[in-house]
Amino acid sequence: MSTELLFSYGTLQLPQVQRSTFGRELDGRPDAIVGYVLHHLTINDPQVVAVSGSDRHPVLRPSPQPHAQVAGTVFTISPAELAAADDYEVDAYRRVAVRLRSGVQAWVYMLAE
Repeated sequence: MSTELLFSYGTLQLPQVQRSTFGRELDGRPDAIVGYVLHHLTINDPQVVAVSGSDRHPVLRPSPQPHAQVAGTVFTISPAELAAADDYEVDAYRRVAVRLRSGVQAWVYMLAE
């Protein structure tokens, strides 16, 4: 079975979001993305707000400080679960492949500009 790595720094770490999005709670390990800082977006999608419990979601933005880091969790998921994560995330986010502090490459959602 093929797998994907997904780095989450926000609501995809929440058990209720995982159960709603993936039908299960995910096992993950701590990691971080380097060169970014957190900002927040206001989410207008009522389903996403209902699942996450908030209309304010974090979003990554590049940092002028090269050593800035945002902590999060790396999850190993199936391609179908990655597609479910794409469906969960609103249009303000885009999925990109990044190298994490640990050296692994993973998908992450960041601001679609």
